[in-house]
Amino acid sequence: MTASALVIDDEAPALDELSYLLRTSFSLAPVDTARNTRDAFRYLNERSYDVVFLDVRMPAVNGIEFGNVLRKFAAQPAIVFVTAYEEYAVRAFDIGACDYLLKPVSQSRLGTALDRALGHQAHPPRTRRDDQDAEAAIAVETAGRTRFIPRDQVLWVEAEGDYVRLHTADGGAHLVRIPISHLEERWAAYGFLRIHRGYLVPFRHITEFSVINGVHAVTVDGHSLPVSRRHVRDVRDRILRSGRRS
Repeated sequence: MTASALVIDDEAPALDELSYLLRTSFSLAPVDTARNTRDAFRYLNERSYDVVFLDVRMPAVNGIEFGNVLRKFAAQPAIVFVTAYEEYAVRAFDIGACDYLLKPVSQSRLGTALDRALGHQAHPPRTRRDDQDAEAAIAVETAGRTRFIPRDQVLWVEAEGDYVRLHTADGGAHLVRIPISHLEERWAAYGFLRIHRGYLVPFRHITEFSVINGVHAVTVDGHSLPVSRRHVRDVRDRILRSGRRS
């Protein structure tokens, strides 16, 4: 089934660009647009939408207030905030937003937001080569800018609720909104091994596996990371298959 979307933004260029991407790159239909909440309510009274893309700073009713109203609908649409201001992210997620996009929005980042909003792969068709290239880096948004962190620069991944923190070879620690279980699925084929409910590591960076007073751990870049009982056998078997010694 084709998903439907409503885009609400008082800035015409941003409104036009986002609605164009949704129609052409992701084939959503219909994609209706509104430059104020009054027009948005008119659309919402006429039909239901699968996802609503919502600006935060708008005249009269702001995006956060409007999102709270949407949460009272019997058939609630998924909400994705699209804004140039990152300081409203916590409030946005508090009301149940699926994602929080910073302008300008890239096609790949929009696809991720649609995946979360619609619960399925919303990306346009890509070749196998494109898929491999897309998995080679992960987008990190800070201060209104998107930076791509190469996968091979990640030493370990640490879970923080619905976020993960990527610890990189340059000493960085980058927060990304993606559950660790999702990243595990995406990166398992590239040698990343789940060692704990809170940790995911590339196997090649493990330099030691130890058991001290019944506590299992691996060493990555000089840092000791715990291995849970649930994952001990997988880690040990992987080490044995590789020919390494603990």
